[in-house]
Formats: sequence, structure tokens, C-alpha cells
Amino acid sequence: MNLYLYLFLNLNQKKRIPLSIMKKYYLLFFLCLPFAVFSQKKFKKEISFVNDNDLFVSTFRDRYYTNGMFFTYRYLSKNKSKKLEKQISEWQVGHKMYTPFKAVVQHISLHDRPFAAYLYGSFGINRIYKNNTLFKTSIQIGIIGPSAFGKELHDFIHDIYGFQKAIGWKHQIKNAFGLNFKANYSKHLIKDTSNHYDITWINNAKIGTVFTDISTGFYGRIGFNSLQKIQNSISFNTHLNDENSIYNNKVESFIFIKPTVSYTLYDATIQGSFLNTGSDVTKELVPLEFDLEVGILFTVKRFHFGYAVHYHTNKSKNLRYNNGNTYGTIRINYAFN
Repeated sequence: MNLYLYLFLNLNQKKRIPLSIMKKYYLLFFLCLPFAVFSQKKFKKEISFVNDNDLFVSTFRDRYYTNGMFFTYRYLSKNKSKKLEKQISEWQVGHKMYTPFKAVVQHISLHDRPFAAYLYGSFGINRIYKNNTLFKTSIQIGIIGPSAFGKELHDFIHDIYGFQKAIGWKHQIKNAFGLNFKANYSKHLIKDTSNHYDITWINNAKIGTVFTDISTGFYGRIGFNSLQKIQNSISFNTHLNDENSIYNNKVESFIFIKPTVSYTLYDATIQGSFLNTGSDVTKELVPLEFDLEVGILFTVKRFHFGYAVHYHTNKSKNLRYNNGNTYGTIRINYAFN
């Protein structure tokens, strides 16, 4: 049965679609689309939606970093330097949500990680240089705590899937102002002669009232077709072009792997904010962390899609599950003029 017909019939009959069936259709959808044709038209703007959730890798897991939602608008801005290939600006609204090992733990003593939510708006500029390097800076302004509406969003998500509502949000990290600065530097390193495999060195740094950390790692791509340069690829959101650009928006379809190592100095979602020290539950950081992301990205006409699985080692001490955490990401972008 066609997926859309299946969804329509079930919604009109007011029946809940089994999550296992939904996951099978999502997988089929992502496996079948990578080779779709994409016209070589130039697009100067795009909107995107990215959703992180542990339900994308497990039907029963609901812990630690449990959900993230990010809405972004990007546009090609004026190039003010001869060293730049192009410059892309972006506005983003984001929301992150964290829970203990179970969202329905009854007693505060069982909270091995604090409930926490972070809501923010940000503005960033991505500078794409002609020498195969990228440098992006951004500023975030937001709030951590009950005013970030973590409980309300968590209840809404659980209602969709028919899960029991979370209990312990009354003990979440208290309200505090969020101001964060972020910088990303990427440098293309090597590629094979067939241009179906390459590696880029990636670096990130954050400082602020919510997160302060640094990380470094590598971004490797294995292409189903010839890879685009990092100055014009969906892998780094650098694919926007105008009539003066030497690039077109071409077909992209590749698997990627991204291992990184990070060192965290401060995380208000775990330690509580230094601007408001009255949180009921706070925990101690594990500063050194290893992250691994593996996924697929591909274009379909004006759209590009992605799915990835993330694994990271423990971010705080004395967790009930001390072998790290896993979650999935779904990504949808739409380009236009």
C-alpha cells in the first residue's frame, strides 16, 4: 500500500499508526530517494528543519538528550572580500530537551541527570573561502529552564506516540538567561582521484552561559556520485548560489562519517546555570567526550534530505546507563529564490 494512502486511511479512522511500521516506511523512503534527479538551477535561499530524537534509533529509549528541534533560514549574502568564494547568513530557532534515564522516574533521588530545556534564537555567518576552508561564527540568545517549555513539548511528543507523560519536570534546571557564542573552522584535507571519497578537518568552539566547550575531528564522505567541493555542498550548507557564482546546484548523494573528540568546561543543562544556582538536581561533568555520527545525505530537486545516527560517551558522572547514549537525526531542506 502507498505510504500516503496508508497514513490518510489511518488518520481518518483516528487510529494510531504503529511506530514499527512508521520506522520501516521512513527507512524505505530514505533508501529509495538518493538517486533522484536534481536540476542544475541556482538557488539563493533555503529553509530547513532538523529533528534529533532517540526514538529514531529505538522504540523504547527516552533518556538523556531526548529531543532537539531546529528551524533555519539561510540566504546568500554579499561577498565583502576577494578571498571569499561566497558568504551565507542564517537565522535559527532551536530547542533542546534533556531527561534522566527514564522520563517517568518517581523520586528525585532517581534523577541521574537533570531535566532541562534550552530555547534560543541565533544568527550566524558562514564564510566560504577559495582555499577550501570555511569559517562560521554565530551568536545565540535564549533561556534555559521552565520558560523554555520543555515539559509542554515533551508531553506533546508523548501524546503523539501514546507514551506515558513525563513526571519529574518540576525538578528541572531553573530559569536562567542564555547567551552563547560559537565558532566553526573546517579545512578540506584529502580526496581520492575518482572524487568519490574525501576528508575534511572540523573544529568547533562554544563559550557562554549555557555551553562552553571545544571539539575537533574529521568529516569523511563516500559518494554515490562525484562529490561536490566543500564550498558548494549540502554537507556544510554551502550550496547556495546566485547568477554570479561559478557553481551550480548539482546532484549530491553520499554517506558520511564524523568522529570527534570534545572537552567540556561548562554545561548548564547538567551543572545548572551560574546565573541561578537554585536548581533541585545538578550533576558533575565528564569533561572528555567522544562522538561518532554516521549518516546519509542526498538531493531531490529543490530538497535535500538526511538521516544520521549519533553516539557519544557519557557527558556526566554516575549515570544509570554508563555506556554512552545514542539518538537519530532527520533533516529536510528546501531551496528557493
